[in-house]
Amino acid sequence: MVKAADWAFTKRFRRGGFGWRANRLASERIAEALAEIHSVARHNPLCAADGAVKFLVKLSPALEQVDSSSGALGSAARAAVDALVPVIAQAPADEAMREKWLEQLFEAIQDDDPPYLELLDERWGEVYAMPEVASRWADRLMGLVRHVHADRRRGQFAFSRAESACYSALFAADRHEELITLIGSDPRPSWHDLLWVGRCKVARGEIDEAIEFMTKAVNPWTPMAGLARFAEGVLLTAGRRTEAYEKYALEANRATTYLATYRLVSKKYPEIDADRLLTDLMATTPGEEGKWFATAKTLKRFDLAMQLAWKSPCDPKTLIRAARDNVGKAPAFSSEVALAALHWICQGRGYELTALDVQMAYRLATEAGQALGQSERVAFRMQTTLKPTTHEVRWVREILNLPASSEADPS
Repeated sequence: MVKAADWAFTKRFRRGGFGWRANRLASERIAEALAEIHSVARHNPLCAADGAVKFLVKLSPALEQVDSSSGALGSAARAAVDALVPVIAQAPADEAMREKWLEQLFEAIQDDDPPYLELLDERWGEVYAMPEVASRWADRLMGLVRHVHADRRRGQFAFSRAESACYSALFAADRHEELITLIGSDPRPSWHDLLWVGRCKVARGEIDEAIEFMTKAVNPWTPMAGLARFAEGVLLTAGRRTEAYEKYALEANRATTYLATYRLVSKKYPEIDADRLLTDLMATTPGEEGKWFATAKTLKRFDLAMQLAWKSPCDPKTLIRAARDNVGKAPAFSSEVALAALHWICQGRGYELTALDVQMAYRLATEAGQALGQSERVAFRMQTTLKPTTHEVRWVREILNLPASSEADPS
């Protein structure tokens, strides 16, 4: 077993070890700690698991002073928990060692402020690894959870981090009926609590009943994506892929960008034709078709991309980059996209646009028009775009050194 002093991360993750502005540094240090633990796991999984426990215990105290308002640090911490739970669960530890880890982690959960270990509560049952250990912990925690529920039934505010851990322990111990009964004693169970009921139904093979139950549990404070992720996962596990895709996949797999969403769904459902998938995704954002331009362009669906560039507001900077990258190999595409960029700039769309953006759009449209032998046509379309007398158009004409639209040649 590696001593605590031998782990590099222990020197960095000390209580209050990161200052208010150390958000980025802390995220980098978390990534380094994960790399260190995974490196050890390749040849000594038991030692790696012990290191994972040490790291999780130190995580929240080390980050307590950091400004985490951006959410990036919280995401890094959740990813760390997600990555380390399997390391601990799969380690060849005996019962005594596992109990020692559980005691340390449970104490860390109780002292978790800010709450960087929330994901560990839900995955507590996986850390047990042994059903008999899970059952003992369920018995240990049930009394406290029942007391909390009793206070709530009396109209008092009551909360305990032991709730999710207890539910997870009961589930890991296959004590499903007790779990459902315990959650039923809570007068105001949260969506995440009710998910355990859904999981119990799935474990009993009641797929449709589980989805129906969770659908009825949705309320205005529950994101529909939560239901979609649950239902999709259940249906995929049951081998009902077509139903999973048609009913839930598009809502369940929304990523930070439209292109990332496409790639996520495409990877999960390789049997779905690319054109159909893109069409289905665009249908989920009516009025925002232009935001799928980058996806269509990346997939080399240039005809569709050109249509999307005009369909609804599209970021001029994105259009300008696409026109620049294709002016030599696809001048028709480049010309149309550069014209669209100029159009949306004149409509006041886009963020932090500069004179260089305007000049670039104008130049690329001109160059592509020349390559196509359609200089006059492209010039006429730009004149049409620059005819209105709006503030944005006057700004563009000034940058391009063109006379005011009223003085322009009507031809």
